[in-house]
Amino acid sequence: MTRAERLHDILTGGFQPAFLEIIDESALHAGHAGAGSGGETHYRVTLVTPVFGGLSRVERHRRVNAALAGEFAQGLHALALSLKAPGE
Repeated sequence: MTRAERLHDILTGGFQPAFLEIIDESALHAGHAGAGSGGETHYRVTLVTPVFGGLSRVERHRRVNAALAGEFAQGLHALALSLKAPGE
């Protein structure tokens, strides 16, 4: 299973998204600090879920980062996050 597939499974299970897009941007960071030789280190994630209703931007980021803590421990280096509630 690729990291993108694992991210998808974790985020789908934890947030029941109305929309989820995960883009591997690791190739754009080749040679930079944190860019592993095997890739799968940098991702752009767009997540729309009712779970985020009423939460601040910071709290949304905290929740996603907490859900993905295991992936960060296994080499995930960076996420660019767009986190919204439906209708935003």
